[in-house]
Amino acid sequence: MTEQMAEEKVLSANKNGMGMLLLGLLLYLAAIGAMIYGGITGLSENGPNSPLGVALFIIGFLYVLLGWILFCGLKVLQPQEALVLTLFGKYIGTLKEEGFYWVNPFCSALNPASATKLKQSGDVDGAAGGILQLTTGAQTASAQVSTGGSKKISLKIMTLNNSRQKINDCLGNPIEIGIAVMWRVTDTAKAVFNVDNYKEYLSLQCDSALRNIVRVYPYDVAENVDTTGDGQADEGSLRGSSEIVAERIREEIQGKVEKAGIEVIEARITYLAYAPEIAAVMLQRQQASAIIDARKMIVDGAVGMVEMALDRLSERQVVTLDEERKAAMVSNLLVVLCGNRDAQPIVNSGSIY
Repeated sequence: MTEQMAEEKVLSANKNGMGMLLLGLLLYLAAIGAMIYGGITGLSENGPNSPLGVALFIIGFLYVLLGWILFCGLKVLQPQEALVLTLFGKYIGTLKEEGFYWVNPFCSALNPASATKLKQSGDVDGAAGGILQLTTGAQTASAQVSTGGSKKISLKIMTLNNSRQKINDCLGNPIEIGIAVMWRVTDTAKAVFNVDNYKEYLSLQCDSALRNIVRVYPYDVAENVDTTGDGQADEGSLRGSSEIVAERIREEIQGKVEKAGIEVIEARITYLAYAPEIAAVMLQRQQASAIIDARKMIVDGAVGMVEMALDRLSERQVVTLDEERKAAMVSNLLVVLCGNRDAQPIVNSGSIY
């Protein structure tokens, strides 16, 4: 079964809003004049009862009652706004350029996501409303639903900052991660007709893509982990390869929201940390790793300094040392160089034998 995709039709020949506004006002003035003239000539008790006057009065009266319908077709669009129009359930086109338009007064604007307020730029207002909970697994994103909302679709670049998710990395360690996604609507017909609510759809796909990508990477560099899928271990990690991870998340989201007429411009990791239940243990692990690395560096440096000292003494023939004295000297130097505290010198005035 093939999936039918809506195709966007941009209406650009309807920028005659000012002319229709003036025409409507002139028709109202003419209707009022017709009512006055018809009342004088056709409904006056002392004058002749002209059928034409009666007809003019009736026509003018009807237009005064129903002429406001003409003004319902006036639409004003600001830059980077769009309006999807339907006529009795049929899609007739989209207004995308800024200007003053007039369309069929019986056309209705459609935007299923007009009342959905996600935690993102462009959706912050003072309207009172309830809270819509979007639950995806263990993560819950809040969306404020207002009682009203403009039917216009914003074409501006917006930033969606989804709530943090708790996800297990490829080693099974629970981590908390949050992303910010910059996106915009590129095809209004797809956004309105192909999905039920394109804002909620984007939010859910962001959560799904984040979970799919994060579970491939370890938090820190780990051995024998393949993050690229080429069958070879690499040094990819969430902490060290944040830009690569973000780009993979963006590509994953873009592949899912293409059918909704949405372009994902960029995705960035905004928060990354171990989950609270293992944060203390992982901190101790990092501290132990840092101490071991520091000790290795100290030992390597100390061995080099001992070797240099023995070579210098031998070259300059300052003192002749047998193997036993060399061993004692090496032991003392390593204790001094590798110790955590300052050494306390002991002066030996006699022989060691």
